[in-house]
Amino acid sequence: MPFLLLLLAVFLDFRQAVPGYHYQFPRDHFDHPEFRTEWWYYTGNLRAGDGHRYGFELVFFRQGQHRGEAANPSAWRVDDLYLAHLALTDIDGHRFRYHKRLNRAGPGIAGIAFDERRIWNGNWEARWDRSYDAQTLSAIADGIRISLRLTPRTPPVIQGENGVSQKAEGAGKASCYVSFPRLAAGGTLNGAPVSGTAWMDHEWFSNQLEPSQQGWDWFSIQLDNHTEFMLFQLRHTDGSIDPYSSGTHIAADGRATHLKRSDFELQPADYWTSPKTHARYPTRWRITIPELKVALDCAAAIPDQELISEDAAGPTYWEGAVVYSGSATGVGYLEMTGYTKPMRL
Repeated sequence: MPFLLLLLAVFLDFRQAVPGYHYQFPRDHFDHPEFRTEWWYYTGNLRAGDGHRYGFELVFFRQGQHRGEAANPSAWRVDDLYLAHLALTDIDGHRFRYHKRLNRAGPGIAGIAFDERRIWNGNWEARWDRSYDAQTLSAIADGIRISLRLTPRTPPVIQGENGVSQKAEGAGKASCYVSFPRLAAGGTLNGAPVSGTAWMDHEWFSNQLEPSQQGWDWFSIQLDNHTEFMLFQLRHTDGSIDPYSSGTHIAADGRATHLKRSDFELQPADYWTSPKTHARYPTRWRITIPELKVALDCAAAIPDQELISEDAAGPTYWEGAVVYSGSATGVGYLEMTGYTKPMRL
């Protein structure tokens, strides 16, 4: 579900995500400037030729600023701000590193271009090929050089019901949410060949959370039996779980089934306390989906996968590679927000 950026923005005349949204691809793979917030989220688990394991995250955010104001012809008009995060988990080396970027929209700086089939922030880029049947990711930062080709193994999944993923009671408390739940990944990491499996989320909305909602726990689950799950729970400030928490089961043939809050259980089983922020994150979970006879143990590949923000470049959160065992085995990613302070979207 991936994610959010917490930037000051003028909330004027932005469109709300309401049931009945009609998706049109490939156009809907790109930006929706009539909505306030949008992100393109790539995560995955990779192996080098010698078996060394890695996890990666590359995410692009767009935050609308002044929609609805009088037209301004300047190329430097700030309608949107762009944030990006790049993270690498060296699983077998027990090391986590990350980088952040915050840029205004502008020529050659950051943006989304449908005619060029790309999303970029500096030299970090996601680009579709001409037939829209694969994407290429590329990013360079201190200690990270990644270039990957991502090819879908299943069709895109529209999360939620009736075109939106509802997050709270009321019109507009929702997002438009599309996932590619299994992407074959191949390319290079720091010059060495790697391959593996990735997941992409694309989400756009204007006002989806309530003040009482503290944060969320989001799971991508890619099992070795070729099924996938997306699960998330929204946590209230009093510790209760919001009834609008939900998920999706994607069968091996690509058929997607919506899961209600009552269909699954997410139970923390172990914790890691950050020595830097003192946040206490659940890094081991028990996941049960009784109707599907699913009972999984979710364990962080390494405990410390916390991205810390002390400025405008988004909130502090935990996002990292995980391993699944139990009734099936597999890999995925876990995102946990609102453990240092409440999220605001």
